[in-house]
Amino acid sequence: MSWWTTVLGGAFGFILGGPLGAMLGAAFAGNLSKGKSNFGGFSQAHHLGDQQRVQAAFFSSLFSVMGYIAKVDGKVSKAEILLAQQVMQHMQLADDMQKVAKELFNQGKQKDFNLDEVLEQFRLESHRRTHLVRMFLEIQIQATYADGVLDDKEHDALKYIAQKLHFSLQELENLIQQFAVTSHHANKLTVDDAYVILGADKGLTDKELKRVYRRLLAQHHPDKLVAKGLPEEMMTIAKEKTQEIISAYELIKKQRGMR
Repeated sequence: MSWWTTVLGGAFGFILGGPLGAMLGAAFAGNLSKGKSNFGGFSQAHHLGDQQRVQAAFFSSLFSVMGYIAKVDGKVSKAEILLAQQVMQHMQLADDMQKVAKELFNQGKQKDFNLDEVLEQFRLESHRRTHLVRMFLEIQIQATYADGVLDDKEHDALKYIAQKLHFSLQELENLIQQFAVTSHHANKLTVDDAYVILGADKGLTDKELKRVYRRLLAQHHPDKLVAKGLPEEMMTIAKEKTQEIISAYELIKKQRGMR
């Protein structure tokens, strides 16, 4: 059962605490539909690191930070709001979930939004699970690339966020390059694009390339990510990333004549 279903069902108390708990609580209070009025509220019940707790931290961090990045240039355009909504719809979030996500996005746009505190709590709640942090950053990059452009201020914000999450800046740049490729060549990838998506050097042997491919699949396996704390509602993006990796590898295999 997902963290969202459990909390809405009021089956047991729920606690997150800190800035994430405060934001999520406010978002729930202001946006739950009348039909979900049995929400149980926040009360202590779970130990740190519980899967549903990590999922809640991921969800609240994701959309609030997305709002912060949208306003990093000092303003949020109608186009950026529309792009954020498209990301939420792409994740196939239920109506109530979209309402809460939008409220979290709006909180991230506020002047008093404390990015450092939010990122630090997310880092601690996720126990620095690299695969989970990577997916968090990939979704942020995807959101910034929804209009096909990553401007300098957004790029700087992504680098700052990665540093705060103790994530490799080199790997962040690799992720950004991958999304640049898929954003501009979504309909027809070239072999060069495929190598970028895999983050692989053309000089790798077939055996080495296969190891890179298998490692990427393991990093983005939807079920493994959910087990580490990715909200089940976001499996769509993980599945799409997995398919992207498979397509890139198959293209290179064909070009190399690999079996």
